[in-house]
Amino acid sequence: MIDDFIQNLKESLAKPKKAIIIPHRNADGDALGSSLALKLFLRQKGHEVHVVSPNDYPSFLKWLPRESEVLKYSRTPKLARDNIRKADLIFTLDFNSLSRIEDLTSIVKNARGDKIMIDHHEDPEDYALFKYSDTSMSSTCEMVYNVINLIDQTQFNIEIASCLYTGIMTDTGSFRYPSTTPKTHKIIAHLIEIGANGAEIHQKIYDSSSFNRLKLLGITLSNLIKIPNCPVVYMTLSQNELKSCGFKKGDTEGFVNYGLTLKDVIFSCIMIQNENEGKIKMSFRSQGDFSVNDFAKTYFSGGGHNNAAGGMSFDNMQDTIERFKKAVNEVSLRLK
Repeated sequence: MIDDFIQNLKESLAKPKKAIIIPHRNADGDALGSSLALKLFLRQKGHEVHVVSPNDYPSFLKWLPRESEVLKYSRTPKLARDNIRKADLIFTLDFNSLSRIEDLTSIVKNARGDKIMIDHHEDPEDYALFKYSDTSMSSTCEMVYNVINLIDQTQFNIEIASCLYTGIMTDTGSFRYPSTTPKTHKIIAHLIEIGANGAEIHQKIYDSSSFNRLKLLGITLSNLIKIPNCPVVYMTLSQNELKSCGFKKGDTEGFVNYGLTLKDVIFSCIMIQNENEGKIKMSFRSQGDFSVNDFAKTYFSGGGHNNAAGGMSFDNMQDTIERFKKAVNEVSLRLK
C-alpha cells in the first residue's frame, strides 16, 4: 500500500501546492506531532502549508516546534475556513472518519482540494482520494516518518525529529505497548541521531503537571472501583470534581492507564462528565488480547485501537456505570 501511496503523493507534490493539514479534535501528541512534522517537510519542499486544528489542545504540547503557527478553528473560524477552501491538498492525520473533526466536517467534505489520509486506526472511511492506512503501525508519526524517508530523507532535521519522537513516544505509552516493534525502535534511534532529545521531550510531556492536575489525579484514584471477580477497574470524574481542581484541557490525559498498573487487571476505564456537551466521555485501555476497540464500538459508540479506545454515553453517571458493568458482564468470558 505504501508504494502506491508514495507514488501518488509524489505526483501530487510535483509542483508547488497550497496544502492544509488537519489533526483530529482534541489533538494529542501523535496528531499534533505528525501534523507539524509533515508541515515542516512540505514547506522545505516548496509548498505553502498550514496546520488547522479543530480546537485547542493540552498546554504540554505547546512547546512543539512551530506550534504557535497552528490555526485553531475554534478561535479563528474565518481564517481557518478560508485556508481550507483555497487548499489544493487537504491532509487528514491520525483519524479516518471526518466526524473526528466535528465542526470542520462539512467544510472539509465540501472543499475542492484533494483529500489525503495518513492514519493507523481501524475501519477507515472512504473520503480520501488516496490513503496510507496501516493499523499495524505504532502511530501516525511513525507513518509520517516513513513518508519523509521514502520521498526525501535529506529533509529530516531536529524540528521534524522532535515532533515525530513526541508522537511515537506518546502513542506507544513510552514504547511499552504491543504496537512497538523493532522498526519503531530503529526509527527512534534515527530521530535521536538527528537531534531529538528523548529525555527532554519526556520531561516536557509527562513531568510538567500543575498542582491542580495532581490533585485531580488523587480524586480520580480515590474513585477507583474494581469489579468483583473480574480483571476490570473503572474510575469516574464528575463535573464538580473537575471544577474543584480548576480543570484544563489535557489534565486527565493518561489517568486511565493507572488502572492497568494493578496486578491481574487487564481492562481499565475512566468516565468523565462533560456538562457542556451533555455526555460522559469514556476512555478504555487493555492489556493482552482483549479488544477495547470492539468493546467501545459495540457498547459506547466509539472505537480506536485493540488496546486503546474511546467512547461516550449520553446517560447520567450512575446509569453509565450500570451500563458499563452490564457490558463487562456480557464479555466476561473474554476477560478471563
